[in-house]
Amino acid sequence: MNFNRFIPLSNLKNLKSVTKKNLQKFISKTIENLKNKNHLLNSLNKDYKLNFNFSELKKYKKFKRIIILGMGGSILGTEAIGQFLTHKIKKKIIFLNNLDEDLINKINKTKDLKNSLFLIISKSGNTVEVLSIIDSIKNKANFNNRNTLIITENNNNDLSFFAQNNKIKIIFHKKHIGGRYSVFSETGLVPCYLMGINISKFKKNTLDFLRKDKNILIKNLINMSKIYSSKKINSLILLNYCSGLDTFLLWCQQLIAESLGKKGRGLIPIISKGPRDHHSLLQLFLDGPQDKFFYLFSIKEKNKIKNSGKLFKRSLNKSNSYKVIQEQKNAFLTILKNKNIPHLSIEIKKRDEATLGKLFSYFIFETIFLGEDLKINPFNQPAVEQVKIITKKNLFKGSKHNL
Repeated sequence: MNFNRFIPLSNLKNLKSVTKKNLQKFISKTIENLKNKNHLLNSLNKDYKLNFNFSELKKYKKFKRIIILGMGGSILGTEAIGQFLTHKIKKKIIFLNNLDEDLINKINKTKDLKNSLFLIISKSGNTVEVLSIIDSIKNKANFNNRNTLIITENNNNDLSFFAQNNKIKIIFHKKHIGGRYSVFSETGLVPCYLMGINISKFKKNTLDFLRKDKNILIKNLINMSKIYSSKKINSLILLNYCSGLDTFLLWCQQLIAESLGKKGRGLIPIISKGPRDHHSLLQLFLDGPQDKFFYLFSIKEKNKIKNSGKLFKRSLNKSNSYKVIQEQKNAFLTILKNKNIPHLSIEIKKRDEATLGKLFSYFIFETIFLGEDLKINPFNQPAVEQVKIITKKNLFKGSKHNL
């Protein structure tokens, strides 16, 4: 994985930067937190103690179709894994991640769900969207202890009662691990196992940025500290040239927005797709207000689209699709540099478990550090909780039932 950064000093030279000494303290503190079984970072360790044994899940491996229900961080990490590693998955995976009428109707119209496993994930066990989806497909799904598995916290929540009433197995979600940080915990590893993903490889490089690649992390954090301190920058553009990372960037978007958007602070993470958006947003990106920081994501791999480029020689010069994408990205990078627009280019070498695990860990470390640097708690989401409380109150208006 290559990190190529360009932070023009002309824009940021007067800003205070975090010192290397403080960063070393952060890394030392992070390493200590990794050892603490009650800290969410503990899940990044290879010896993280799970709340279940994989042998308990063997009977669920027979299913050829897995339907995963969840919202936000409880499912986005798994979706990112499913998309990035789709070439390694031999099962049909369906994600029910929203109150999507069309998708729910499609499930209800499916003729044969007998060979489907339903994996239901809700940290709180009271997520209204997840409960509503369950209620919408219950007749067709016939949830039972043979075809359903639930991940939720060990408390008296609605999902736990549902599981107990239907004798469905529960795997307990650890309370101290928030949804958007849960991809290396039970929430991410159970679906990984069921999809046939190599978990050892997935967690192989998660600590590299605290060890052999520590200097890369330090340099990037110094620059990102400047970016977040700048009053000129108000948006983060996540520009993606790798189709396998689309859902990973949705996970990134939530991680950044929910963790760092507090107390009147925060940058707006905006996902963009290259080269498609060269024909829509590029004009604004390059010639509009210079108030943006760009992350560029790409992959260095052999071309998998079979075209010779010979049909239109005057335009393509025998270039295949991969070459076209790469040169469009390179052209965009050139103009970013020419215009002194700050950016960080991340090039992935392989589309495998170890690469994805390392990418997840990088953004987790970066986000937690920036929270500390900004004196913001990166682990809570008070505004989200307010909306949940008001929603629940609205649902029970005029009802005789107590909340």
